[in-house]
Amino acid sequence: MFNKKVAALLNEQINKEFYSAYLYLDMNNYFQDRGLDGFANWYMIQAQEERDHAMLFYQYMQNNDIKVTLEAIAKPDKTFKKDMDVLKAGLEHEQFVTASINAIYEEAYKAKDFRTMQFLDWFIKEQGEEETNARDLITKMELFGNDPKSLYMLNQELKARVYSAPSLVLD
Repeated sequence: MFNKKVAALLNEQINKEFYSAYLYLDMNNYFQDRGLDGFANWYMIQAQEERDHAMLFYQYMQNNDIKVTLEAIAKPDKTFKKDMDVLKAGLEHEQFVTASINAIYEEAYKAKDFRTMQFLDWFIKEQGEEETNARDLITKMELFGNDPKSLYMLNQELKARVYSAPSLVLD
């Protein structure tokens, strides 16, 4: 029998991951409108990753006989005026997701729910990578974003990013 608070937090995380996908699709729209298809690609892949993360939580819950309750997904509420606004909002959002996953881990620890803690280990590592990638993108933009030729090259670099689905074995 799963701890009710851990189960509720896992369920909430599904919604947060789907919201993350919506947010990144909105960021993709921003860069599509700006003609920066590489940046748009980067955020499209972010959206794909977040959808997969939601499904990993969903499948974990189902595999462990935890009832999943799907909630409405909020519309992204950010308005971006500059390219850097998007990048900083992306980092801020990843930090929010990290805090959310850490909170689930903390509750699982209190409940001695070692299975969920083990499941979350992958997400904790993943969030470290996500925050690093977001910070690196901000750094590159700060270094090169004001120069049109450099922005073009950074856009080309981001266009080359490809999606690879997570490989996580679920109990």
